[in-house]
Amino acid sequence: MKQYIVDAFTSEPFSGNPAAVCVMERWPSDESMMKLARENNLSETAFIVKEDAGYHLRWFTPGTEVELCGHATLASAFVILNYYEPESRQVLFNTLSGILTVRLRENLYEMDFPTFELKEIPVTEDMEKAFGVRPDKAVLGLDLVCIFDNEEQVLNMNPDQNGLSRIEGRIQNATARGKETDCVSRSFCPKLSIAEDPVCGAAHCQIADYWSRELGKNVIEAYQASKRGGYLHCEMLGNGRIAISGEAVLIAVSDIVIDL
Repeated sequence: MKQYIVDAFTSEPFSGNPAAVCVMERWPSDESMMKLARENNLSETAFIVKEDAGYHLRWFTPGTEVELCGHATLASAFVILNYYEPESRQVLFNTLSGILTVRLRENLYEMDFPTFELKEIPVTEDMEKAFGVRPDKAVLGLDLVCIFDNEEQVLNMNPDQNGLSRIEGRIQNATARGKETDCVSRSFCPKLSIAEDPVCGAAHCQIADYWSRELGKNVIEAYQASKRGGYLHCEMLGNGRIAISGEAVLIAVSDIVIDL
Protein backbone atom coordinates (compact mmCIF):
# COMPACT_ATOMS: atom_id res chain seq x y z
CA MET A 1 0.00 0.00 0.00
CA LYS A 2 1.33 3.43 -0.97
CA GLN A 3 1.34 6.24 1.55
CA TYR A 4 1.98 9.86 0.56
CA ILE A 5 2.88 12.71 2.91
CA VAL A 6 1.56 16.00 1.56
CA ASP A 7 1.78 19.49 3.04
CA ALA A 8 -1.55 21.20 2.39
CA PHE A 9 -2.43 24.91 2.16
CA THR A 10 1.13 25.81 1.22
CA SER A 11 3.58 25.74 -1.68
CA GLU A 12 6.58 25.56 0.67
CA PRO A 13 7.76 22.22 2.10
CA PHE A 14 7.55 21.85 5.88
CA SER A 15 4.84 24.46 6.25
CA GLY A 16 1.07 24.26 5.95
CA ASN A 17 -0.60 21.16 7.37
CA PRO A 18 0.90 17.70 6.74
CA ALA A 19 -1.44 14.80 5.97
CA ALA A 20 -0.79 11.15 5.24
CA VAL A 21 -2.75 9.78 2.29
CA CYS A 22 -3.14 6.01 1.91
CA VAL A 23 -4.45 4.71 -1.41
CA MET A 24 -5.79 1.17 -1.07
CA GLU A 25 -7.50 -1.55 -3.10
CA ARG A 26 -9.74 -2.62 -0.21
CA TRP A 27 -10.73 -1.46 3.25
CA PRO A 28 -8.75 -2.72 6.23
CA SER A 29 -10.42 -2.87 9.62
CA ASP A 30 -11.21 0.36 11.44
CA GLU A 31 -8.83 -0.76 14.18
CA SER A 32 -5.97 -1.09 11.67
CA MET A 33 -6.62 2.36 10.23
CA MET A 34 -6.71 3.81 13.73
CA LYS A 35 -3.38 2.17 14.57
CA LEU A 36 -1.74 3.55 11.43
CA ALA A 37 -3.09 7.03 12.20
CA ARG A 38 -1.53 6.81 15.65
CA GLU A 39 1.72 5.56 14.12
CA ASN A 40 1.81 8.53 11.73
CA ASN A 41 0.93 10.90 14.58
CA LEU A 42 -0.19 13.61 12.15
CA SER A 43 -3.37 15.59 12.64
CA GLU A 44 -5.00 13.49 9.91
CA THR A 45 -4.40 10.28 7.97
CA ALA A 46 -6.66 9.88 4.93
CA PHE A 47 -7.69 6.47 3.56
CA ILE A 48 -8.94 6.15 -0.03
CA VAL A 49 -10.52 3.28 -1.97
CA LYS A 50 -11.58 3.58 -5.63
CA GLU A 51 -15.29 3.20 -6.37
CA ASP A 52 -17.30 3.07 -9.60
CA ALA A 53 -17.92 6.81 -9.35
CA GLY A 54 -15.00 8.55 -7.70
CA TYR A 55 -13.36 7.49 -4.45
CA HIS A 56 -14.45 6.67 -0.92
CA LEU A 57 -12.50 8.84 1.54
CA ARG A 58 -12.21 8.53 5.33
CA TRP A 59 -10.18 10.60 7.80
CA PHE A 60 -8.59 9.54 11.09
CA THR A 61 -6.84 11.66 13.71
CA PRO A 62 -4.58 9.91 16.26
CA GLY A 63 -7.67 9.75 18.47
CA THR A 64 -10.75 9.10 16.32
CA GLU A 65 -12.39 9.08 12.90
CA VAL A 66 -13.83 12.48 11.95
CA GLU A 67 -16.74 13.47 9.71
CA LEU A 68 -15.00 16.31 7.84
CA CYS A 69 -11.40 17.33 7.20
CA GLY A 70 -10.23 20.02 4.81
CA HIS A 71 -6.46 19.69 4.58
CA ALA A 72 -6.51 15.89 4.20
CA THR A 73 -9.15 16.22 1.46
CA LEU A 74 -6.92 18.71 -0.35
CA ALA A 75 -3.94 16.36 0.12
CA SER A 76 -6.00 13.41 -1.18
CA ALA A 77 -7.04 15.36 -4.28
CA PHE A 78 -3.39 16.32 -4.85
CA VAL A 79 -2.39 12.64 -4.79
CA ILE A 80 -5.22 11.41 -7.03
CA LEU A 81 -4.92 14.19 -9.62
CA ASN A 82 -1.13 13.98 -9.83
CA TYR A 83 -0.41 10.25 -9.50
CA TYR A 84 -3.57 8.28 -10.32
CA GLU A 85 -5.63 10.42 -12.72
CA PRO A 86 -3.19 13.07 -14.04
CA GLU A 87 -5.42 13.69 -17.06
CA SER A 88 -8.32 14.79 -14.80
CA ARG A 89 -9.02 18.21 -13.34
CA GLN A 90 -11.66 17.08 -10.86
CA VAL A 91 -12.18 14.30 -8.34
CA LEU A 92 -15.26 13.23 -6.35
CA PHE A 93 -14.96 11.85 -2.82
CA ASN A 94 -17.72 9.93 -1.05
CA THR A 95 -17.39 10.84 2.64
CA LEU A 96 -19.25 11.00 5.95
CA SER A 97 -20.12 14.58 4.93
CA GLY A 98 -21.58 13.50 1.59
CA ILE A 99 -20.06 13.90 -1.87
CA LEU A 100 -17.17 16.38 -1.83
CA THR A 101 -15.86 17.72 -5.14
CA VAL A 102 -12.31 19.02 -5.58
CA ARG A 103 -11.32 20.89 -8.75
CA LEU A 104 -7.83 21.81 -9.89
CA ARG A 105 -7.76 25.47 -10.94
CA GLU A 106 -4.23 26.37 -12.07
CA ASN A 107 -2.16 25.73 -8.92
CA LEU A 108 -5.10 25.74 -6.48
CA TYR A 109 -7.15 22.76 -5.33
CA GLU A 110 -10.69 24.06 -4.80
CA MET A 111 -12.89 22.09 -2.40
CA ASP A 112 -16.68 22.40 -2.41
CA PHE A 113 -17.64 22.05 1.27
CA PRO A 114 -20.77 22.56 3.38
CA THR A 115 -21.22 25.44 5.78
CA PHE A 116 -22.91 25.10 9.16
CA GLU A 117 -25.47 27.17 11.00
CA LEU A 118 -23.66 29.44 13.45
CA LYS A 119 -25.43 30.07 16.73
CA GLU A 120 -24.11 32.73 19.08
CA ILE A 121 -23.57 31.37 22.58
CA PRO A 122 -22.54 33.10 25.82
CA VAL A 123 -18.85 33.73 26.46
CA THR A 124 -17.99 31.85 29.64
CA GLU A 125 -15.36 32.06 32.36
CA ASP A 126 -14.11 28.64 31.21
CA MET A 127 -13.42 30.05 27.74
CA GLU A 128 -11.46 32.97 29.20
CA LYS A 129 -9.42 30.67 31.44
CA ALA A 130 -8.74 28.15 28.65
CA PHE A 131 -7.61 30.72 26.04
CA GLY A 132 -5.90 33.02 28.54
CA VAL A 133 -7.85 36.02 27.22
CA ARG A 134 -11.57 36.69 27.14
CA PRO A 135 -13.26 36.29 23.73
CA ASP A 136 -15.35 39.18 22.44
CA LYS A 137 -17.94 36.73 21.09
CA ALA A 138 -18.48 32.97 20.69
CA VAL A 139 -20.45 31.06 18.05
CA LEU A 140 -21.05 27.34 17.72
CA GLY A 141 -21.47 25.37 14.50
CA LEU A 142 -19.74 22.08 13.81
CA ASP A 143 -17.03 23.44 16.13
CA LEU A 144 -16.66 26.33 18.56
CA VAL A 145 -15.42 29.64 17.14
CA CYS A 146 -14.26 32.30 19.58
CA ILE A 147 -13.78 35.81 18.19
CA PHE A 148 -11.16 38.10 19.71
CA ASP A 149 -10.61 41.86 19.58
CA ASN A 150 -7.32 41.86 17.69
CA GLU A 151 -4.81 39.73 15.81
CA GLU A 152 -2.13 39.89 18.51
CA GLN A 153 -4.39 38.15 21.02
CA VAL A 154 -4.64 35.18 18.63
CA LEU A 155 -0.95 35.18 17.66
CA ASN A 156 0.28 35.28 21.26
CA MET A 157 -2.20 32.78 22.64
CA ASN A 158 -0.93 29.89 24.79
CA PRO A 159 -4.14 28.05 25.68
CA ASP A 160 -4.69 25.60 28.51
CA GLN A 161 -5.40 22.30 26.72
CA ASN A 162 -7.07 20.78 29.78
CA GLY A 163 -9.30 23.82 30.01
CA LEU A 164 -10.15 23.62 26.31
CA SER A 165 -11.12 19.97 26.62
CA ARG A 166 -13.91 20.97 29.01
CA ILE A 167 -15.46 23.42 26.54
CA GLU A 168 -18.25 22.43 24.17
CA GLY A 169 -17.07 21.68 20.63
CA ARG A 170 -14.65 19.09 19.23
CA ILE A 171 -12.39 21.90 17.94
CA GLN A 172 -11.94 25.30 19.57
CA ASN A 173 -11.09 28.01 17.06
CA ALA A 174 -9.67 31.43 17.93
CA THR A 175 -10.06 34.09 15.23
CA ALA A 176 -9.71 37.83 14.77
CA ARG A 177 -9.71 40.26 11.87
CA GLY A 178 -6.27 40.25 10.24
CA LYS A 179 -4.01 43.14 9.27
CA GLU A 180 -2.81 41.64 5.97
CA THR A 181 -5.61 39.12 5.38
CA ASP A 182 -9.31 39.25 6.15
CA CYS A 183 -8.87 37.06 9.20
CA VAL A 184 -6.32 35.12 11.21
CA SER A 185 -7.08 32.02 13.25
CA ARG A 186 -5.74 29.13 15.26
CA SER A 187 -7.40 25.75 15.89
CA PHE A 188 -7.01 23.67 19.06
CA CYS A 189 -8.32 20.10 19.15
CA PRO A 190 -7.60 18.37 22.49
CA LYS A 191 -10.70 16.16 22.17
CA LEU A 192 -9.26 14.73 18.91
CA SER A 193 -5.79 14.17 20.43
CA ILE A 194 -4.40 17.16 18.48
CA ALA A 195 -2.96 19.99 20.56
CA GLU A 196 -3.06 22.47 17.66
CA ASP A 197 -4.08 21.79 14.06
CA PRO A 198 -1.59 23.69 11.86
CA VAL A 199 -4.11 24.69 9.14
CA CYS A 200 -7.72 23.53 9.47
CA GLY A 201 -9.83 23.62 6.31
CA ALA A 202 -13.01 22.37 7.98
CA ALA A 203 -12.77 25.11 10.60
CA HIS A 204 -12.93 27.70 7.82
CA CYS A 205 -16.35 26.43 6.79
CA GLN A 206 -17.32 28.40 9.89
CA ILE A 207 -14.56 31.00 10.27
CA ALA A 208 -14.83 32.27 6.68
CA ASP A 209 -18.63 32.17 6.85
CA TYR A 210 -18.55 34.30 10.01
CA TRP A 211 -16.15 36.89 8.57
CA SER A 212 -18.01 36.97 5.26
CA ARG A 213 -21.10 38.12 7.14
CA GLU A 214 -19.17 40.53 9.36
CA LEU A 215 -17.20 42.15 6.53
CA GLY A 216 -19.91 41.96 3.87
CA LYS A 217 -17.62 40.08 1.48
CA ASN A 218 -18.17 36.85 -0.47
CA VAL A 219 -14.45 36.16 -0.77
CA ILE A 220 -12.34 35.81 2.38
CA GLU A 221 -8.54 35.54 2.39
CA ALA A 222 -7.56 33.70 5.55
CA TYR A 223 -4.32 32.94 7.35
CA GLN A 224 -3.93 30.21 9.97
CA ALA A 225 -1.32 31.46 12.41
CA SER A 226 0.20 28.23 13.73
CA LYS A 227 3.98 27.77 13.85
CA ARG A 228 3.80 26.18 10.36
CA GLY A 229 1.25 28.64 8.97
CA GLY A 230 -0.93 28.41 5.89
CA TYR A 231 -3.21 30.40 3.58
CA LEU A 232 -6.78 29.62 2.55
CA HIS A 233 -8.80 31.27 -0.21
CA CYS A 234 -12.49 31.04 0.72
CA GLU A 235 -15.50 31.95 -1.40
CA MET A 236 -19.09 31.75 -0.24
CA LEU A 237 -21.16 29.94 -2.91
CA GLY A 238 -24.60 30.28 -1.33
CA ASN A 239 -27.06 27.46 -0.64
CA GLY A 240 -24.99 26.38 2.35
CA ARG A 241 -21.75 25.76 0.41
CA ILE A 242 -18.28 27.25 0.47
CA ALA A 243 -15.28 26.86 -1.85
CA ILE A 244 -12.00 26.55 0.06
CA SER A 245 -8.84 26.58 -2.04
CA GLY A 246 -5.17 26.07 -1.35
CA GLU A 247 -1.91 24.75 -2.71
CA ALA A 248 -0.10 21.54 -1.77
CA VAL A 249 3.38 20.05 -2.01
CA LEU A 250 4.56 16.42 -1.87
CA ILE A 251 7.02 15.56 0.91
CA ALA A 252 7.40 11.78 0.77
CA VAL A 253 6.13 8.53 -0.75
CA SER A 254 6.48 5.26 1.13
CA ASP A 255 5.31 1.66 1.15
CA ILE A 256 3.32 0.38 4.12
CA VAL A 257 4.73 -3.15 4.43
CA ILE A 258 2.54 -4.30 7.33
CA ASP A 259 -0.57 -6.19 6.21
CA LEU A 260 -3.50 -4.14 7.45
